[in-house]
Amino acid sequence: MAKRPAGKSILANFGAFSQPEAEAPVPSGPKDPSTPPVQPVARVGAGVIGATQRSLTELREERDNLRALVEAGGGSELDPNLIDPSPFPDRLPDDNETPFEALKKLIQDEGQKVPIQVRRHPVSEGRYQVVYGHRRWRAASELGIKVKATILSLSDSELVVAQGIENAARQDLSWIERALFAWRMDGAGIKARDIRAALSIDDPELARMRSVCRAIPVDVIEAIGRAPKVGRPRWISLASALGEDPSALARVRETLSADKVSGQPSDERFKHALAALKKPASRTRTHVEIKAPSGQVVGKATFSMGDIKLAVATEYAPAFSDFVEEELPALLERFFAREGGG
Repeated sequence: MAKRPAGKSILANFGAFSQPEAEAPVPSGPKDPSTPPVQPVARVGAGVIGATQRSLTELREERDNLRALVEAGGGSELDPNLIDPSPFPDRLPDDNETPFEALKKLIQDEGQKVPIQVRRHPVSEGRYQVVYGHRRWRAASELGIKVKATILSLSDSELVVAQGIENAARQDLSWIERALFAWRMDGAGIKARDIRAALSIDDPELARMRSVCRAIPVDVIEAIGRAPKVGRPRWISLASALGEDPSALARVRETLSADKVSGQPSDERFKHALAALKKPASRTRTHVEIKAPSGQVVGKATFSMGDIKLAVATEYAPAFSDFVEEELPALLERFFAREGGG
């Protein structure tokens, strides 16, 4: 992603949304020629003063001021087809499309009330990327109408901070969505201080998010989904279990790929993934009696790991041996069909 020139801080860009200060009044009347001309005091932009001291609260206030200006008549109308999603996805698919369908119906009936925010695409001329408002953009696209948008010029770092502030205001991202957002920012080279600002978190929380995403592959997280009822402790438990037994990852992937699991809500998919981490109980030596239809015991089967032994009463042994030999190919075929192999 293209980066903005050095020297232009994230906070300075947000400071540009603030209203300009009034100019100091110029004294009127005759000038005293003996008095040296007063040099105007150089003005420094609000985003530059204390660039490292401005709080997220101030940034939120400036965002709200910008939103008020836009809702008063600012912004543009763009073709949704010219817009791409944010390069830093912060959402996983919803289990239920009902809320989105309700939003789309509202926009269809009453129009789009709140504009989305986009930035000019850093590499594709004439295109844009969503900063926030992905669902409104999607609704407009599906309705075949233009989307109201505020167009800004933002670097990647500025984009994630703006995106994070908006998400914090909604407070509806699950813990793993926030962790995955942080992980993707990490991968794109966003500085830790900007990730912390975007998510309003401290260093220990960022470290926990990183450790979870390091232990659980992204494809597994995406297969599980948002899991809104699953908080940080249980995700850490899942990550720790995978760290202790890397071979369990194959069992988790197999479990999540099954139709009966993939069709369930994400919270349930998480439960199945956690259950799949449990090691199969080691099988001790097991003896099973072989009985005739009458209930008479005619032999014994012994199972011990990969060792299987059959012992049958002498009078049945020859015929039973021939029977097993004949039935073995069909038995193996049924076995591999059930296991999905062979």
